[in-house]
Amino acid sequence: MSSPSLSLDFHSKDGVAKAQVTVAHLVIAGWTGRDRAAVEKHIRELEELGVKRPATTPVFYRASASLLTTDQTIEIPGEASSGEVEFVLLQTGGKLWVGVGSDHTDRQVETYNVTVSKQMCAKPIGAQFWAFDEVVDHWDSLLLRSSIEEGGASVPYQEGGVTAMLDPRELIALYTGGGPLAENTLMFCGTLAARGGIRPAPRFSFEIEDPVRGAKIAQSYSIATLPVAG
Repeated sequence: MSSPSLSLDFHSKDGVAKAQVTVAHLVIAGWTGRDRAAVEKHIRELEELGVKRPATTPVFYRASASLLTTDQTIEIPGEASSGEVEFVLLQTGGKLWVGVGSDHTDRQVETYNVTVSKQMCAKPIGAQFWAFDEVVDHWDSLLLRSSIEEGGASVPYQEGGVTAMLDPRELIALYTGGGPLAENTLMFCGTLAARGGIRPAPRFSFEIEDPVRGAKIAQSYSIATLPVAG
């Protein structure tokens, strides 16, 4: 399946440049925490759902770039999936950019094969990106948040700093062996523990905030549940 062309806005000190980008490679990094205790907490979270702990951390899963979307509704078979906020890195136009996405995952499939589960669901991302070189000097001040719809109300689901995950430069080096990401590669870079445990919801909202620059990238999407015939 060919990857769709995504309409994205690239924000830098020079202004906003709009571009159509076809991502060639999608990488999903897992268990990327700087704090090993927090990594272990997330592993235990998933173990409670039947997911086997990884042999090594971090782990880099490959998935089809055709899963990436900026749509506000995604369709998922069954009711066992959920989102999780992550900062994302995009190498395109010879430059590294940072944005935000949701690694929406089928938790039932995840119990028997994590790699397959990553391929089961669309991967929503925000349509805006910041120049990495303009946030790197205050990177550790960036914040991630998500919320879910529960009982008809918006409920906080995840919140924390990007300091919970490995520094982007270290993560890229671990994946590539020391070089930059390949052109038109997008990488999801790890998530935060969920308040109240991992659970499905009909709507998921996520954002990354830069309090130093007073900037924010936010996105929301609804989950349309498709019937499972057998």
